[in-house]
Amino acid sequence: MAINTRSSVRIKPTYKQTAPEKKRRSVYEDVVSQFNRAADIMNLDSGVRKILGTTMNEVVVHFPVKMDDGRIEVFTGYRVQHNNALGPFKGGLRYHPAVDIDEVRALATWMTWKSAIVNIPFGGAKGGIQLDPTNYSVAELERITRRFTYALGNTIGPDYDIPAPDVNTNPQIMAWILDTYQSMMPAFERHRCLGVVTGKPIESGGSVGRDKATGQGVVYLIHEWAKDHNFDLSKATYIVQGFGNVGSWSARLMKPLGAKLIAVEDVTGAIADPEGIDPEDLTRYVLENRGVKGYPKAKPISHIEFLRTRADIFIPAALENQITAETAPLLNVRLVAEGANGPTDPEGDAILNQRGIDVLPDILCNSGGVIVSYFEWLQNKRSEFWDLQEVDCKLYKKIVGGYQRVKEAVSKYRVNWRTAAYIVALARLEKVYKERGIFP
Repeated sequence: MAINTRSSVRIKPTYKQTAPEKKRRSVYEDVVSQFNRAADIMNLDSGVRKILGTTMNEVVVHFPVKMDDGRIEVFTGYRVQHNNALGPFKGGLRYHPAVDIDEVRALATWMTWKSAIVNIPFGGAKGGIQLDPTNYSVAELERITRRFTYALGNTIGPDYDIPAPDVNTNPQIMAWILDTYQSMMPAFERHRCLGVVTGKPIESGGSVGRDKATGQGVVYLIHEWAKDHNFDLSKATYIVQGFGNVGSWSARLMKPLGAKLIAVEDVTGAIADPEGIDPEDLTRYVLENRGVKGYPKAKPISHIEFLRTRADIFIPAALENQITAETAPLLNVRLVAEGANGPTDPEGDAILNQRGIDVLPDILCNSGGVIVSYFEWLQNKRSEFWDLQEVDCKLYKKIVGGYQRVKEAVSKYRVNWRTAAYIVALARLEKVYKERGIFP
């Protein structure tokens, strides 16, 4: 691809979708649009712009797995590594029918920005398998996971690329990856490989606080926003979209602050109760019933009714592109705290800005997960085990430091919080490349 060398050059997506063309832009195109906007404002170095405007490595694997009934199915898995200027590639693995190379590129790029904003020595990567895990038994998911790990081979490693849980993956899946990876190593190297994944079970080298880390980070930043706006969270109401790990933990951690959960939506439906929904009770129900549908202590509502719910705070913690040109005008909140990756597309973002709705952008707001993943990785390297108080204290310091840096960029460049977050990330990476130079 020929690229102009002037500083005003605009990076274009260097990949074409293999799926049939859709009316709306792809998620990766949204990422590029956000990147270009920030790069223009800060006058990012043209050479660094070219480097950060594309991924470094992309791996697509097709691998066979024997099902419980003896059938053979072939699965498609992905691992995209965006950038490792700051340290090893880092990013989750998701199991979902919508996983494709375009989505994984976008998610890997976001991971690079997250690590840069909160000053941790990781780069960005992401991966996953295109499947619906509810269609497979536990034994089948174990074989799929182990075979995927084997197919990735040396694409991952404790000092090279470190996966973690994401949508529809959990500590058990990380334990299977760890065990498979260690089995592929020489015997004398195996115990050095504990940090090949994070988000592991505690007994297998995981860190306390990792399960709630993303939600904890979301709540820490909501608290910082409230302090800046002299807003009393004990009188706040909030709604949550997506009630998996991030959504449920965000809600449970808002409860001690006195805030009231009044509506929840997930893939099974939406529920509401203006008198308040107990996040702990709803979490237990969702674990048993795989969704909020049918929860007996709240009334069912429609998707549109959920979006129109009047509340102080909205925590989107589902999949990408939930807040769009069609849905952004419906929101009736003061703050959107993005627990999910990419829940707001550029058109939706513009509408939120026009309406004066504050946004804590995803690449800052949900960075608690990668921060505590870094802590887990450090503990594995040092053969240490930190208590919850130490993990939470260090998480607070890291994520609030990122909040302050973005806040300063908002003031300096007179831009919204999302663009400011991009500027903070790009400025750090630009400095690294200028100091180190480009080989050869």
